[in-house]
Amino acid sequence: GLGLLPGGRRSLAACEGVSAASFCRRRLPWLLVKLRMAQNLRHAVTFVEQGHVRVGPEVVTDPALLIPRAVEDFITWVDASRLRQKVLDYNQERDDFDLAA
Repeated sequence: GLGLLPGGRRSLAACEGVSAASFCRRRLPWLLVKLRMAQNLRHAVTFVEQGHVRVGPEVVTDPALLIPRAVEDFITWVDASRLRQKVLDYNQERDDFDLAA
């Protein structure tokens, strides 16, 4: 369920090929870079530590958090994040209602 094994193989022999890099690719900052929410890993770690990212309804401040594949779609910016506001402004998607907030 974590997404460490490629192709969904479920055998003990497939677990032999799991490396430390497989676990590192499931960490939150790496997924932020993969989802193009951050330019590089250093910025992604900073965003997480400063509380700009949430996974589902929960704000995450631990960059070592392992994210399962089922939860990967729920990685977003925190609603009150200045980064989220800048992204919405850049994409010209910010709502007039949000300007009052």
